[in-house]
Amino acid sequence: MPAFAGQALAPGAVLGIIGGGQLARMIALAAADLGIRCHIFAPETENPAFDVAAARTVAAYEDEAALARFADAVDVVTYEFENVPAATAAFLSQRKPLHPGARALAVTQDRLSEKSFVAELGLEVAPFRAVDSLGDLEAAVATLGRPSVLKTRRFGYDGKGQVKILAGTDLGEAYAAIGRQPAVLEGFVTFAREVSVVAARGTDGTFAAFDLCENEHRDHVLAFTRVPAQVSAPTEAAAIEAARQIAAALGYVGVFAVELFVVGEGASERVVVNEIAPRVHNSGHWTSEGAQTSQFHQHVRAVCGFPLGSAARRGRVEMENLIGDAALRWRDLLAEPGAHLHLYGKHSARPGRKMGHVTRVWPERS
Repeated sequence: MPAFAGQALAPGAVLGIIGGGQLARMIALAAADLGIRCHIFAPETENPAFDVAAARTVAAYEDEAALARFADAVDVVTYEFENVPAATAAFLSQRKPLHPGARALAVTQDRLSEKSFVAELGLEVAPFRAVDSLGDLEAAVATLGRPSVLKTRRFGYDGKGQVKILAGTDLGEAYAAIGRQPAVLEGFVTFAREVSVVAARGTDGTFAAFDLCENEHRDHVLAFTRVPAQVSAPTEAAAIEAARQIAAALGYVGVFAVELFVVGEGASERVVVNEIAPRVHNSGHWTSEGAQTSQFHQHVRAVCGFPLGSAARRGRVEMENLIGDAALRWRDLLAEPGAHLHLYGKHSARPGRKMGHVTRVWPERS
């Protein structure tokens, strides 16, 4: 098994991935291009990543005997989702390098910790208050006003675990709707557009960001990503600098995304940090064909200690998520000139489920 040399691996090494979904699948496909074999650890017996990986372990994330065998079989460990149990991350990090590290997980798994961390860096976030009871919620709404958004501190994504607090919203019902869990109330941000920075940081601190991308959501799920984002050059630079600061403060290694709101216009245009995702990200799928190095290749490079690749964009790019039955358009998409189809190998489609994506790249306008 190849050994670390200053935390750098060589082709032939084994990358362990926690989680077996589509992101793990695409990481494994990229790793194969670089001569890296992947070993997937997931509790489900069927996973998209299993189809393309060299090895698998099917066991609960709390199964320390299975985790120990997994650690013995790999050279470095990464993950495809941010809700890896803290005990699992700690156990693995004592045995093999874990990238991104346990601190990135701890900060980003909890919305209150995340927002406090970002605010302490001097970056702008939506005004927020911690909510641990109905009384806290009533006090927070009195301070932040309506509309506002109540979000669980943990395990929320694609609009799950949150409810809008509007003029007529009953606060007791809203708190019950999120299961009366520890939460955060966020003041409502009136924004012009939603954007994200997808970037990478290597083991040596090298930083590379892809161009800022603009995101369109439908029913709380990302529908389209378009690059370049329709913002000013100073706004894009500020967004990328925010990502750089976040990565440095976390000692981050790997690819990550920072989701932001663009508020104001003209000279008053600025960005407000919304969320951090410590992993390859749906809004970075455009890089598969739209950048010199895809986010998945970049992540493998980063966590294995390889030099980072160029993040340069190849043209104007659009990424369309294929949600639910939209994946049934696969034949038409294959016939479309210039369309690049990626299907995740999932056996059944259902509303809101990400089944694949398609990228389209056009020459830059002159």
